[in-house]
Amino acid sequence: MRIDGQCHCGKITFEAEIDPDAVSVCHCTDCQTLTGSPFRVTAICTKADVRLTAGAPKTYGKRGDNGRMRFQHFCADCGSPLFTSGEGEEADDWGIRWGSIRQRDALRPSRQIWCQSAAVWIDAVPLLPGRPRD
Repeated sequence: MRIDGQCHCGKITFEAEIDPDAVSVCHCTDCQTLTGSPFRVTAICTKADVRLTAGAPKTYGKRGDNGRMRFQHFCADCGSPLFTSGEGEEADDWGIRWGSIRQRDALRPSRQIWCQSAAVWIDAVPLLPGRPRD
């Protein structure tokens, strides 16, 4: 599936080819801290699948609890998370952050990881009262 997206301020834009069935939810504490949310959603791909069309992200490296280095690619101006990548043998292991994808409504996660650190209330979210806009 061909997608495109950008950071919140529009300084960085991209195009990519992804498998819409390779979208996952991560509940790890790093993703919680990096997003300020209970989880993060990522479309898994390779570096060759992504093409920047404007701008260049800033990169921050963090070694996870599993010992693997993950690089967080984000806009230095607005802070929007855009991509993740690995190092060494996993350098081609990329992911595109769901919120930066324009076609995100067509992408439904097919799996979740690090469920042991999921927020204990996550299953109650559909039961909360809601409004269509605020």
